[in-house]
Amino acid sequence: MSVVNIPNIITFIRIVIIPAFVTALIYKRYDYALLLFIIAAVSDTLDGLMARVTKQKTKLGAFLDPLADKSLLVTSFILFSVYDWVPTWLTITVISRDVIVTLGWFLLYLTSHSIKVEPSLIGKAAIASQLILIAYTLLSINFNNIPRPDNWMFWIVAVLTTVSGLQYIYRGLKQASEK
Repeated sequence: MSVVNIPNIITFIRIVIIPAFVTALIYKRYDYALLLFIIAAVSDTLDGLMARVTKQKTKLGAFLDPLADKSLLVTSFILFSVYDWVPTWLTITVISRDVIVTLGWFLLYLTSHSIKVEPSLIGKAAIASQLILIAYTLLSINFNNIPRPDNWMFWIVAVLTTVSGLQYIYRGLKQASEK
């Protein structure tokens, strides 16, 4: 199966959108940033659905899709912290979880030469909460009648992110002990 297929092209386009998204934020074109974020979010749903329906799943796509998601989220959280739209502690929580989980799975691969990383329900909920917070923040910046995110929103994202990170650590340790 060719790695050059529609789902992978859509994922690649999502990766290319990230610098344009950053540029829009830096130059205070929040309307463009919102539009680019929506395109990225829709393309994330579209590429996965299309890969499953057309049976065009590839190892490259399985690698690029979460890379695109994480790149967009980490970039968003860093910039949103710089602009004081989200608390710095939340950005540290999101990035720390990703770094710890990635390093853990890499160490597991080095020691056992195999890893089976499957997203968990709580992991998907954490990513969804992060995406919703970013989208809501962009909406509140673009539309004055939408209030800025409240502290409870930050805490929901933090709790889901932390719990999912702990779950991945547990799963990694369990997998390591089985080897």
